[in-house]
Amino acid sequence: MNPNQQMLLYQIMKYQFAVLDSALFLDTHPNDPTALSYHNNYSNTLKQLRAEYERNYGPLTIQYPDRYYWRYIKGPWPWEINY
Repeated sequence: MNPNQQMLLYQIMKYQFAVLDSALFLDTHPNDPTALSYHNNYSNTLKQLRAEYERNYGPLTIQYPDRYYWRYIKGPWPWEINY
């Protein structure tokens, strides 16, 4: 895994955490406009990061495999990655 791919994957993980955390907060504070804005902004950024990663390195999930012709099989397996 090259450094750019690692950095992008790390960014995706950070934004996934922020989106999930803000969604949990919104469960108990559904009318908080600041939290909703935060959640929407980070969700949009996460969507862009995921699209960039998949465009450059293949799918992150198996949901849409034929779009990338099973490219994930050519990359390292999770246990082969040095974080």
